[in-house]
Amino acid sequence: MSNKANNRFQLLPYLVSLAITLGIGIVASLFTRPEIKGWYVTLGKPGFTPPNWLFPVAWTILYILIATAAYLVWKRRDASSTYRTAAVIYTVQLALNFSWSIVFFGMHEIVGGLVIIGLLLIAIILNIAYFAKISKIAAWLLVPYLLWVSYATLLNASILTLNK
Repeated sequence: MSNKANNRFQLLPYLVSLAITLGIGIVASLFTRPEIKGWYVTLGKPGFTPPNWLFPVAWTILYILIATAAYLVWKRRDASSTYRTAAVIYTVQLALNFSWSIVFFGMHEIVGGLVIIGLLLIAIILNIAYFAKISKIAAWLLVPYLLWVSYATLLNASILTLNK
């Protein structure tokens, strides 16, 4: 791929990246949304718990950032082991992201959710490190995701502590 073509915005691949990440968010919300007014409301939560309306807003923004980062890395794809590793790590973190909603909200497993979100944090850190080798901008786009999931990990741990 020529450098000029590499710099040109490509709408269809960007839309595919958005569809994948937003699709994961939409499907995960099918497990989450019914439980917000059901099981989740019955849990003891720390004082730093954000209002429920903030979660879909934050996640929509984060999924757009994640998709944009993936698109930027995809544009610079090549046959290198760095790119292949970055793609695998990206896929793993998406799977862990999706799994957390199923385990925490769908299965009501607070401990299981904490294990998954801990693994997700590690995957995001690795994702940032590998994306940085390909695109610094892509790596920086994942920093808000890391911060939000760090906060969510603290929230998950606090909910566990308060509901023993």
